[in-house]
Amino acid sequence: MVHLGNEWDDILKDEFSSDYYKRIRYFLKKEYAEQTIYPPMDCIFNALKYTSYSDVKAVLLGQDPYHGPGQAHGLCFSVQPGVTPPPSLKNMFQELSDDLGIVPPKDGTLTKWAQQGVLLLNTTLTVRRGQANSHKNLGWQTFTDAVIRKLNEHPEPVVFLLWGGNARSKKPLITSPQHLILETVHPSPLSAYNGFFGCRHFSKTNAFLESHGIAPIDWDLNTP
Repeated sequence: MVHLGNEWDDILKDEFSSDYYKRIRYFLKKEYAEQTIYPPMDCIFNALKYTSYSDVKAVLLGQDPYHGPGQAHGLCFSVQPGVTPPPSLKNMFQELSDDLGIVPPKDGTLTKWAQQGVLLLNTTLTVRRGQANSHKNLGWQTFTDAVIRKLNEHPEPVVFLLWGGNARSKKPLITSPQHLILETVHPSPLSAYNGFFGCRHFSKTNAFLESHGIAPIDWDLNTP
C-alpha cells in the first residue's frame, strides 16, 4: 500500500484500494522492471507527501514528469537539485522576475514552494524515458481527477493555476465559488509568448490569499 504520511492517506484510501489503481500498480511494477521510468519509484507521490491536504493554498498542475535522466522527482515543473532548469521552468522564472522582481534562481528545485502549500501535481505521475505522455492512458488521469475533486471540497479558498490545455482540462472539476482559477497557456517556449508572459499569476495568487487572511507564498527560491 501507498503510505503518504499525512491526511492524503485517509482522503485517498478509496482510490488506492480501487480496481483501476491496482491495474496502474501492476503495470508499473512491470514497467519499472523492464524500462527506465521517471520519477524514481519512491518519488511518484512526492507532491502529495510534501503538501498535506489542509496545507494546500495553491495547486499548480503540470502534464507529466520530465522524461530526461536525473530531472523528475515527483513535483511538477521542478527538477532535482543541481539540474539546470528546463525551458518551461526558465520561462516561469522569467515571469516571476517580471511580476515580482525576483531574481531567477540557478537551481530549478521547487521544494520550497511545496513546503509552503503549493501542490505541484502532474496530471500523469509517471513517464518512460524519452517518451513524453507515454503513461497518459495508464489511469493516472482518473486518480488526479479524484485529487482535484477533493481539493474542490477544501474548506479554505484555494488558487488553481491551470497552464496549458492539459491542466485546463481539469477546470470542470473545480466548481466551488470560493476558489480562484487562474488559467493561461503553457510556459513552454512554443506558447509562452501567447499569454503566459504577463499573466502575473504569482502576484495574483498572493493577492487572493491575503484578501482571505491566508499567508502569501514566498516565491523567491534564492533564500532558504
